[in-house]
Amino acid sequence: MKLGILIYSLSGGGAERVVSYLVSYCIKNNIDVHLILMNPTIKYDIPKNTKIHYIEKSNPSESGIKKALKIPVLAYKYAKLVKQLKLTHSLSFLTRPSFINVIASKLTTYKFKVITNERAFPSLQYSYKGFQSSFNKTLIKALYKKSDLVISNSYGNAGDLVDNFEVPSEKMKVIHNPIDLSKIENIEPNLSFFDSEKFNIITLGRLDIGKNHEMLIRAIHQLQNPLLRLYIFGVGDLHEEFEQLIEALELKEQVYLMGFSPNPYQYLKSADLFIFGSNHEGFPNVLLEAMACRLPILSTNCQSGPSEIMELETVKEDIMITDYGILVPIKNTDLMAKGISYFIDHKTYTETCKTNSKSRIKDFEKDTILKKYIDLINSTNIAH
Repeated sequence: MKLGILIYSLSGGGAERVVSYLVSYCIKNNIDVHLILMNPTIKYDIPKNTKIHYIEKSNPSESGIKKALKIPVLAYKYAKLVKQLKLTHSLSFLTRPSFINVIASKLTTYKFKVITNERAFPSLQYSYKGFQSSFNKTLIKALYKKSDLVISNSYGNAGDLVDNFEVPSEKMKVIHNPIDLSKIENIEPNLSFFDSEKFNIITLGRLDIGKNHEMLIRAIHQLQNPLLRLYIFGVGDLHEEFEQLIEALELKEQVYLMGFSPNPYQYLKSADLFIFGSNHEGFPNVLLEAMACRLPILSTNCQSGPSEIMELETVKEDIMITDYGILVPIKNTDLMAKGISYFIDHKTYTETCKTNSKSRIKDFEKDTILKKYIDLINSTNIAH
């Protein structure tokens, strides 16, 4: 096998992290791998001897329309590169690289296996009005089914692609996100950061509408419990709006906007509870990271990911208690507040969640997941 991995850049993000892991795994296991980028930003560690190629070096602030118009040209360039490198398999991550991957296979007589990797729940991810959403939904429906294989990171995402985007079920496979357990285990907790007399809640995520941090802030306000502390790690467009909300609700002594941290694990390891309010996800890695840090979870049961990670058996319009924490319906401040209270009132349950998480997180261990990728790619024998 001679594998090409196509992605826009390695500038940060869950898909980019998986690509960095995959490239390192391939080189470590003597698999001939080539990393193909569209932008030169690389923020994740990859081996120094990684073979890197560019089909362009674009400006990330390009308009959506310009990005769309360039797809056929980039597909032609990629088709030439695949043939030049004599790749046997081409694995693309995220939507635009996947469009390029599929179209490239139609622009050359050279035969290679086309594998696309979709990491969002497209019906929700592209439910917003505008050119970009309509364009992406149209091309996903037209092109993904022409892949030899489509990989998703959750069963919820996979079901959406089959049910709403015409991907044949026999081409659809699921591989969950990997997590670097050994790296996390070697990080020391910051034991001096939190006040041990308080109940310290932590969350990670971009400050945008989809992550719904506002609901978390309002849940803290609703409980009127002076022992509660909420620490929000992340950056984004809503920072100023949240600052104003915290001030208006008189929560400056209870809710803290912490900005970006390159090492959030030191805080995760010393907090009391991880909370997550997202309206929709592909497969939220932050839940895995929190579980790896032995934290109980309180999360919305958004599509998709949390119910799979936490092995939820029955969906209810109430708090849903699992072996690893509690799930609540999306956009429900009352039930989020009820979930927080449950953890405060049931300390034995909280400790049980920590123990159970230690066992569950092993299912997502990095090398186990990466081997699944390579085995699946190797077994791609569907005629192209």
